[in-house]
Amino acid sequence: MTATTEVSVKSRLSNLRGAWWVTALMIAFGALAIWVLLNLVIGGQCKEKCVVDTLNQMFRTATPIVFAALTGLLCERSGIINIGIEGQMLMAAMTAYAINLFSYQWLKTIVDPTTAGDISRWLALVVAVLSAVLLGALHAVVSIKFKADQIISGTVINILAIGITGFLYHKYLAENLPPGPGTFPIFNFPLLSKIPIIGQILFEQKPLTYAMLITVFVLNYVLFSTPWGLRTRATGEHPRAADTLGVNVIKNRYINTLIGSAFAGLGGAWFTLEAVDVFNPLMTNGLGFIGLAAMIFGKWMPFGAMLGALIFGLGNSVTSVLSIFRPDIPSHIPQMLPYILTIIVLTGVVGRAIPPAAEGKAYEKQ
Repeated sequence: MTATTEVSVKSRLSNLRGAWWVTALMIAFGALAIWVLLNLVIGGQCKEKCVVDTLNQMFRTATPIVFAALTGLLCERSGIINIGIEGQMLMAAMTAYAINLFSYQWLKTIVDPTTAGDISRWLALVVAVLSAVLLGALHAVVSIKFKADQIISGTVINILAIGITGFLYHKYLAENLPPGPGTFPIFNFPLLSKIPIIGQILFEQKPLTYAMLITVFVLNYVLFSTPWGLRTRATGEHPRAADTLGVNVIKNRYINTLIGSAFAGLGGAWFTLEAVDVFNPLMTNGLGFIGLAAMIFGKWMPFGAMLGALIFGLGNSVTSVLSIFRPDIPSHIPQMLPYILTIIVLTGVVGRAIPPAAEGKAYEKQ
C-alpha cells in the first residue's frame, strides 16, 4: 500500500468517525426541542405526565427502528449492503410468536404458568434471533462467496420471508390458537425510575428497549475505540488496503453480517414479544427500511442512527396523543413530521451523508 493510499484511508476513517460531542449536542438539542414542542402543542391540556408518557412511548416505538439501523450500519461499515432487514425482522417476529405460544403450552404442564411464561419468552427471543441470523447467513454467502448483486440478494431475502411467514401463518397461526403467555412486562429500575422525568422516560421500559440503549453505547465504543472496529471500518472503506495490512476481509464481512442480522432478530422479536402478543402478516410495516433511513440520517454512526429512529418513534407516539387532546389538528400531520424532518436533514441541514467507500462492492482476495 502506498503512502498516499494510507493517508487517504486514514483521512476517510477519521472523517467518518465524526466528533462525539457534535452527536451529543444533536441529541441534547433534539431532546430539548421535542420537550418544548410537546409542551406547546399538548402540554396545556394533558399536563407534564402526558408529555412524559409520550416520550416514554417514543423510545419504545423507536426500538425496532434502532435495531434495524444498527443492522444496516454494521453490514455497510464492512462493505455489505443489506436491504433484507425487513424480511429478517418479519421472520423473527413470526418465529418469536410461534415459539412463545407453543413452548408455553408445553412448559406450563411441568412448571407454574408464570415461570412457563418467563421461560417461553426468553426462549422465543433466542430462536427469533437465530432465524434472522439464518437469513443473514444466506445473504452473506450469496453476496460474499458468490459475489451476487447485494441489492438483489436483499430483495430476495425480503420476498422469501414474506412467502414463508405468510404460508406458516395461514397454515398454523391464523385460528384456533390457545392463549399465550403475553409480552414481556415493564421492568422498573428501583432507584433510577424515581429520577424526575428522565427516570419515567428511560427506566420504565421493557427488556428489548433497555437492550437497544445499551447496544448503541457498546457498538459506538467498539466501532471507534477498538482494533476490531478499526478493521471493520477499514474493510468498508478500502478492503484492498486492509487486506495488505493483514485484515481478513472476507471473514470480517461474514462476522459483521451475522452480528448485524442478530440485531435485526431483536428488532423483529420486539413486535410480538413487547408490542403485541399476536402475529400478523407484514406487521413490520416497512420499519426495516425506515431503519436504513435512520442509519443514513445518522451518517453510519450508532448515536446518529438512534437520533433518527427517535424522530420516527416520536411521530408514531405523538399521533395517538394528538388525536385525543388536539382533535383540531389533522391526524396526517404528525405522521408526516418525521419524514419531512428526515428529508430536510438529508438535503443539507446536517450535511451530505457519505457512505463507506467500498459498500456493495464484491471483494476477491488476490
